[in-house]
Amino acid sequence: MAISERAEIVAVGTAASFLQWTPVFAGALVASAISLVLIAFGTAIGLAIVSSSPTWRDTSAALTMLSGLYLLLVALVSFGVGGYIAGRLRERWDPSARSDVVEFRDGTHGIVAWALAVLISGVVAAGSAASLASKTAPPATSSATTTGEPLIAYELDRLFRGDRHVVEGDITYARAEAARILLTATGRQGISPNDRTYLASLIAARTGIAQPDAERRLEDTITAASTAVHKVRRSAVILGFAIAASLLAGAAAAWYAASAGGRHRDNIALSQTWWWPQRA
Repeated sequence: MAISERAEIVAVGTAASFLQWTPVFAGALVASAISLVLIAFGTAIGLAIVSSSPTWRDTSAALTMLSGLYLLLVALVSFGVGGYIAGRLRERWDPSARSDVVEFRDGTHGIVAWALAVLISGVVAAGSAASLASKTAPPATSSATTTGEPLIAYELDRLFRGDRHVVEGDITYARAEAARILLTATGRQGISPNDRTYLASLIAARTGIAQPDAERRLEDTITAASTAVHKVRRSAVILGFAIAASLLAGAAAAWYAASAGGRHRDNIALSQTWWWPQRA
C-alpha cells in the first residue's frame, strides 16, 4: 500500500471506542420496524402461531409448520438488515487492527443491535397485548369469577345449555366455578368424585335436565375440555420453540450481516469462514 493511500485511510477516521452506539441503535430500530411490519403482514394472511379464535385448535400441522417457517424468515430478514446497517454505519477501525479483531467487533455490533431489537419488539408486543386486553375485558368482572373461562368458554356454553331461561348474569359464578373444576379435571389426578357429583347436580339444577343426562353431558365436557387444554399447551410449546429458534437464527444473521457490512465499509472481500474470525 502506498504511503499516500495509508495516510488517506488514517485521515478518514480511527475508531477509539470498541462499541459504537449510533450504528447499533440505528440497526436495532430498523430491525424492530421490519420485524413488526412482517409479523403484522403474516398475521393478516393467516400465518400466525396463536389465535384467540376457538377454531385455531383445529389448525393443521402443515399450517403450523408454515407459520413457524415464516417466523424464521422474518427473523433472518429483519435482524440481517439491522445487523448489516450496524456494521456498515460504524466508523473505520484502526488500520493496524488484525482482521480477526475487526470481524469480532463488527459481529459484536450486530449482536448488540439484535439484542436491542428483541427488547424493543418485546416491549411493543407486551404493550399492544395489554392494551387489547384492557379494551376487551369487561370492566366490572372480577378475576376470581372468570378463572379459566377464556380457555374453555365454548365447553362451558355447552355445559349450561338448556331449555330453562336463565336471567342474565345469574350464571356468572356457576360458570367460573365449573371452569375451575374442569381445569382441575384436566390434570393428572382428574376430577374427584365429590366434584363430579356436585357439578352434575349443578348442571341438572341450572338446565332442567335429568341427573343421568347431566352426568353424561359432564363426561363429554370433561373430554372436550381436556382436548382443548392439551391443544393449547401444544400450541404454547410450538410457539416457544419457534420464537427461540427464530431468535437464535436472527442472532447468527445479525452477526454475519454486521461482519459483511463492516467489510463493505472497508472495501474488503467477505470472509468464506465468517462463523469463526480469521487472522490476516
